[in-house]
Amino acid sequence: MDMSAVRAAIADAARAVVLPAGIARLTATGYVPDAVTPPCFFTADYTIDFDKAMGRALDEVELTCQVLVGIADDRAAQRTLDSLLAGSGPSSLKAAIEAARGAPGDYALGGLAHDLHVMRVQGYRWYEHQGTTYLGAELVVKIIGEG
Repeated sequence: MDMSAVRAAIADAARAVVLPAGIARLTATGYVPDAVTPPCFFTADYTIDFDKAMGRALDEVELTCQVLVGIADDRAAQRTLDSLLAGSGPSSLKAAIEAARGAPGDYALGGLAHDLHVMRVQGYRWYEHQGTTYLGAELVVKIIGEG
């Protein structure tokens, strides 16, 4: 798998979320940004388990993504983050990312991977990025594809 292309495709899929009125559009990027414009989604670190099938036929990736929101109003920040972390709905990152799986029988991410699944949310807490504090969380995405 071309991880740079996979990361960019995950960010493209995340941009499909629709946030409630009055909340800025989600910024999404396939790399860790120098500066954050909240709300912001980005792909971060990943692990690869090579050779899950013989002959380099399958690798398995766990991609950790982060979502950060501004904290001008702590309750509003938590409501925004909760909507992004929901399992379904127009603001759900899980739903937006998993929509990139394609139709049954199709490859995910426009052919970049065999399949993907948003496995879990973790690390719901305060994050510091370039000296600024944000409320955020991590999403772990499992991706399988050719080695």
